[in-house]
Amino acid sequence: MSGSGVRPARPPMAARVAAYIGLALLGVAVGAAGSLVQAAWFPLGLLLALLGAAALFYGGLRATGTQLGVVAPAAGWVAAVLLLSAGRPEGDGVFAGGLGEIVFLLGGTVLAVMCATMTRLPQPGGSSGRLGK
Repeated sequence: MSGSGVRPARPPMAARVAAYIGLALLGVAVGAAGSLVQAAWFPLGLLLALLGAAALFYGGLRATGTQLGVVAPAAGWVAAVLLLSAGRPEGDGVFAGGLGEIVFLLGGTVLAVMCATMTRLPQPGGSSGRLGK
């Protein structure tokens, strides 16, 4: 432990809110792109779509250092995927209803939950943030 007791300064509230909104918009983009790619190039497209989602969720965690950094892009991802899977009154839809779509929906959700429940990132200066030290 360094003993200095100085914590790094947190970014202003407006910057954090902007980051979470940006992550949510990235989640919408990754969800929409993944919905199209996973069906177009079935086996590898599905893997690529899930890897993109995992990278976004974990990147949000690393960039913000909080679970909200995972929840924001995951909410955007879920919104895009659910809107694209709903279909239209004419019967058109992005998802055809096969195994790949189910794996994409459940896999992306599992990846978001896994990233959101990861342990907190270590704090600079060697402090783990535990109260019982």
